[in-house]
Parts: sequence; C-alpha cells; structure tokens
Amino acid sequence: MTKRKTTSVKTPASVLAACCLAGVSFAGPAAPPPPVQPAPDANPLSFYDGKVVFDVQERLRWENRSNNYDFNSATRAVTDGNWFEHRARIGLALKPVDWLKIYAQGQDSREFNGRRGNTPGVFGAEGDDAFDLRQGYLEIGNLKEFPLTLKVGRQVLAYGDERLVGASDWNNIGRTFDAVKLHFEQPNWWLDGFASSVAVPTRPKYNQSDLFNGNETDRGQVFSGLYFSTTAIPVQTTDVYVFHLHENTGPKYLPAALGDTNFATFGLRVKSKPGVFHHEPAAAPDGKSVADGKSTPPPKAAPKPLGFDYEGEFAFQTGELRGLDLTAFAVHAGAGYTFGVPWTPRLGVEYNYASGDNHPGDSTVETFQNLFPTNHKFYGYMDAFSWQNMHNPAISLKVAPCKKVTAQVDYHGFWLATNEDVWYRANGATAVRPLNALARNADKFAGSEIDFTVTYKPVKQLALQAGYSHFFAGGYLKDTGAHDDANFAYVQATIDF
Repeated sequence: MTKRKTTSVKTPASVLAACCLAGVSFAGPAAPPPPVQPAPDANPLSFYDGKVVFDVQERLRWENRSNNYDFNSATRAVTDGNWFEHRARIGLALKPVDWLKIYAQGQDSREFNGRRGNTPGVFGAEGDDAFDLRQGYLEIGNLKEFPLTLKVGRQVLAYGDERLVGASDWNNIGRTFDAVKLHFEQPNWWLDGFASSVAVPTRPKYNQSDLFNGNETDRGQVFSGLYFSTTAIPVQTTDVYVFHLHENTGPKYLPAALGDTNFATFGLRVKSKPGVFHHEPAAAPDGKSVADGKSTPPPKAAPKPLGFDYEGEFAFQTGELRGLDLTAFAVHAGAGYTFGVPWTPRLGVEYNYASGDNHPGDSTVETFQNLFPTNHKFYGYMDAFSWQNMHNPAISLKVAPCKKVTAQVDYHGFWLATNEDVWYRANGATAVRPLNALARNADKFAGSEIDFTVTYKPVKQLALQAGYSHFFAGGYLKDTGAHDDANFAYVQATIDF
C-alpha cells in the first residue's frame, strides 16, 4: 500500500504578522457576532436622564352628522352638518428625585364650521375651551422602594374599562378631576383610595371644579371611592370597588329637587388575561442550549392574544338621589374568540343592561346613574345611549390585515328597559324624547346601529382613523314622532409624542 505524502505550506512571517494585527485567528472558524438587538425608541422630548420630559398631542377630527339628535330629515337642525374639531395638548413632567414627580398639562380645544354653537354641552356641541389647565399634580412616592404613593391635584381618574369612571377622551375636551389619590401596590394586587370633584369646562374662564365652586351652582360635589384590583385568580383580573357621590341641592342647582344626593355604587369586574386559554404547541428541543453551554432556558414568551376571552361587570347603587331613595343596578357580560389564522379575526358578543325607573311618580328612583364614564367606546359610536334604562345585545368582528392596520364592525340592538323612563343619550342627562303618553305606550325597541371603523398607524407617533355609522330607527321612534334613520362619518388624525 502506497502511503500518500503530505506537504504543508509555511506562512511567511510578514503575512502572519499582518494577520495577527488584523485580528485573524488560526485556531478555527471565527464565532458569529451576537445578534444586534434593536434599540428602544428614544423619547426625543426627554432630557437630563428623564428628569425633564415633555409630551405633546395634536388631534384633528372632521365629523359629518345627520339626524343624530332629532331623527328628522324634514328639518335641518343645528346638530346636522359637518365640522372640524381641533385639540392640542402639551405637558411637562419634572422628576428631580426618584420619589417626586411634578406634572402640568395644558389643553386647547376648538370647533370650526359647525352650527351648534361654541358652548360645551349645548345642543350636543363640544364647544371651544381656550388654552386651560387639563392636568396639574404632585406625585410623591417610588413604588420600587415603597408600596405607597400619593397624587394631589388635577388628574385623570380612569378605572376598569371606564364604564363608570373614565377620561371620556373621544370628547374634544375630555374629563379630569381635582383629586387626592392614594395608591398602594403589591406584586399581585393594588388598591386606590380617592376623593375628587370633576373639573367643569367653562368658556372663556379658567376651568374649576366644585371644590372651588367651578360652576357657581353651590352643589359642593365630592366624588370618592375605593378600587381594588387583583390577579390572584391566574386566568383573570378581578376588580372590586365602591364609589360614593355627594352633591348639595341648593337654590342654584336643581331647585326642584327634594334634597341632597348621597349614594354609593358597589361593583365587581372580571376580565380574562389575553391568550390565557390558548396554548401554543411546545417547540421540539434542538440542542442549541447545550451547544451554547446555557444552563437555563430562555424566558418564556408572553402568550399570544388568541383563543377565548371573557369579561363582565356588575354594579349596584343605593342611597339618595336629589332627596329620593335610589335603588338601581347595571350588568355587562361579553365573550370573544380570536382565531390563529391570517388577519387574526376576533368575533365577540356582549350584552349590556341598566335599570330604568318603572314608577317615576313615587319616592324611589330606579334609574341607574352612569357617573363619569367613557360611553363612546361601548354603546355605539353615534353616542345615542348611556348605561341607563337599556337592553343592548351586540356583536363585533375585528381583523388586522397587517401589523399597522385594524378594521372593525360592530352591530348593536337597543331596547328600553321600561317605557316609564326616558331614553338617555351618552351624556346620561339628555333625553331623546319627552316622557309623555306617546312614549309610555310606544314600542320598547329604539333601533339598531352598525359601526365601521378602520385604524392605520404608519408610525408609533401617528394614528389615522376613519369611521361610518348608521342608526336604523326602531318602533319607539316611530311611535313617538320623527323616525328617520341617522348617519355619522368621521376622519381623525392624532399625533402623539
């Protein structure tokens, strides 16, 4: 057998030296460079290591409405037509030390081209509110060091899904409170306690709350509460709360009332965690952790928001409303399923109920009081209903054709819980039709509404949204007067930094 002769090529010293200077290794193939991690988005408005942070929001919305308030196409009401709504916010947060935050935010809200007038709330107008203080508070505490914080001043109060207490951010002015709030937090639960009074938009004056007689009605409003939230049940968030509302009845505020308002709202809310019932198949081991010499597996990824989800809320009220006994309740229940297929469609169903007053002439009020909600999100985008005197089944379908685009269609049916009470709009105060003999004998079916919404976020700081809604007049409208269908369309752009 012939033995093959091998030869080796010697590397000249000059070449070897050059290779060493260049960092070339002859021990084997070079290890691949570590993957480049994307840098987190830096806030261009943050300075001095986060001690000074600005925030800016600009929102412009065009709306077109017809028959939304009178359901009568024979006349052109001031609430019909189209207009532009502009809102600008600028805020400044100062954090000189890690346990102290000082925050102030101004807001300027305007409405152009409308016929509704410029006074907020009159004939459905959102109105003009020249540059004013939206938020201004002092927050003391650092949850990383101690579980208790204190926030004092004008601030947003928002709890749960905002069915009872929220920022009402669709509105061009929104809602804030002059409040004192304590927040206590532990790993799987937290508790808020607060006392507050809602800020009243006043044109063209500085917006004040009842704490400082902002509406000059001497009602002395104090809204307070305790809100407890826990994830002790692993599949859901569970909230328990109690709210209390006090208002004086003086000669300037509801002079026909028989007495003061003092009532409590007791509530329970549950909501499943995203994807908790969806289980991805376990990936087959590929030996990578052994080859890399890792002793622990990589952290488990958050569950995808696929599969079944559910939510529910129940609230009961008792006490006195304007000197009359109040006993009322409201219920929300919903469920959905998100499919793990292209466009990740979610199909959802829900039902909302709130009691109405069956005997308006007696000494007991049975109308559920909607408090300070963000109703636009829940009972149709035309804002025809609040969580009062209603039956409302609904179905929705949401899809995401791509990462930056979502589209949704919602269909609502509306019935009055009782014809002895009125149909309340989203503001919880305005009635669609007066309570008279026609209303008492009318069909309880108010109508149905379909909403189409498309949202596009080309970049993090910009959101574009367009929507169209149609209200199909029901028997209640036909039995009580004009009953034409109503339409609503809008296009909105929001820039956030």
